[in-house]
Amino acid sequence: MVAPVKKNEYYDVTFEDLTHDGNGVAKVDGYPLFVPNGLPGEKAKVKVVKVNKGYGYGRLIELYEPSPERMEPSCSIYKQCGGCQLQHLSYDGQLKAKEKHVREVLQRIGKIEDVVVHPVLGMNDPWRYRNKAQVPVGEREGGLVAGFYQKRSHDIIDMEACLIQQEMNDVVVQTVKKICEKYGIPAYNEKTHKGTIRHIMARYGHTTKDVMVVLVTRTDDLPFKKKIVQEIVENIPNVKSIIQNVNPKRTNVILGEQTKVLWGTEYIYDYIGNIKFAISARSFYQVNPEQTKVLYEKALEYADLTGEETVIDAYCGIGTISLFLAQKAKKVYGVEIVPEAIEDAKRNADLNNIHNVEFAVGESETVIPQWYEQGIQADCIVVDPPRKGCDASLLETIIAMKPKRVVYVSCNPATLARDLRILEDGGYKTLEVQPVDMFPHTTHVECVSQIVLRKN
Repeated sequence: MVAPVKKNEYYDVTFEDLTHDGNGVAKVDGYPLFVPNGLPGEKAKVKVVKVNKGYGYGRLIELYEPSPERMEPSCSIYKQCGGCQLQHLSYDGQLKAKEKHVREVLQRIGKIEDVVVHPVLGMNDPWRYRNKAQVPVGEREGGLVAGFYQKRSHDIIDMEACLIQQEMNDVVVQTVKKICEKYGIPAYNEKTHKGTIRHIMARYGHTTKDVMVVLVTRTDDLPFKKKIVQEIVENIPNVKSIIQNVNPKRTNVILGEQTKVLWGTEYIYDYIGNIKFAISARSFYQVNPEQTKVLYEKALEYADLTGEETVIDAYCGIGTISLFLAQKAKKVYGVEIVPEAIEDAKRNADLNNIHNVEFAVGESETVIPQWYEQGIQADCIVVDPPRKGCDASLLETIIAMKPKRVVYVSCNPATLARDLRILEDGGYKTLEVQPVDMFPHTTHVECVSQIVLRKN
């Protein structure tokens, strides 16, 4: 089939939908065009910039009829920066688009028609929510720049403030950038693999107000280290920890293997609900603690615990969900492939005097069958996998173990739908799905699903 559009030609279109990554969808003679910044219902002129066999990409040239949901983005660099995708859509519109996406994916991929999908739980104030910033550093005209990458490039957009970051993270990034500039610390250059400072990372305790500063360097040596540390302490309020992370590799991965404390403590602390967490430079800790509490309370509700149950938490990370569940369960077993995360999980259990949890390092699909063979019978299994979803053998193990309830926490509706289909075919029924907006102004949406064993 020859595409009915040509590259660099202009077309008048009406947008029909939004893709999962926030592009407007228009059709020319049935041929889909994906156009950034377009909203459903809008009439516009677009220029075709790329033509593939089954679909193409366009650029918005002129809006004839804007959507009533269209907003002027609050951020001055929104169109260049790749951090947010939906600031041009009202917050209510964002929540409705995310709910629609979850519904459609469950039907299209999971063939699940009769599940209750609730409206997305949003934030009262959907700004300034991120408690962690990791910002690449570059050089331009002799000075340092620090900010996010431009869309589809590795060009750094210099940024004074990010409206989805906690204000203190902006303070940390700008202050550290100026201090490094003052002492002539060169930025890392990806092409030449030279230079010193690669990233500035800030972590902020939403409840405690603790601040951690992490300098990610290519070299073990950091010139003027003592003076830099002294100036950070003098200029950043509530700083509790200054860390150097050394990453000598040619890689897109931000953190290297070696981490050393330059000043203060190795950890800062924060709370989700009434549970306290120790957070290191490398800890995986949810970036929106306010909505994480909403998400985990819903997971706890769906687990429907009375105090007599044994619960397994697959993909337990630093024990965040495990410790929530332990408040209501008889015993919780957590498993995670990252050894450092399990060390953090054990530390967090001790920190909260929670003793009815046990943590193991390994792959869920290996460890959980071993527990099953040892006679550990779970009443409820909670999974919170990465974006790729659950490993197929873990789903087979769950189906073989037949826990009465499964609670599935997901950051990717497409893999959630795929995995729910497997569980449904294995004798389970999905009762309800609750989407939660963990990342306002982006296209991401988290979901918690309540799944029960069918009665024969």
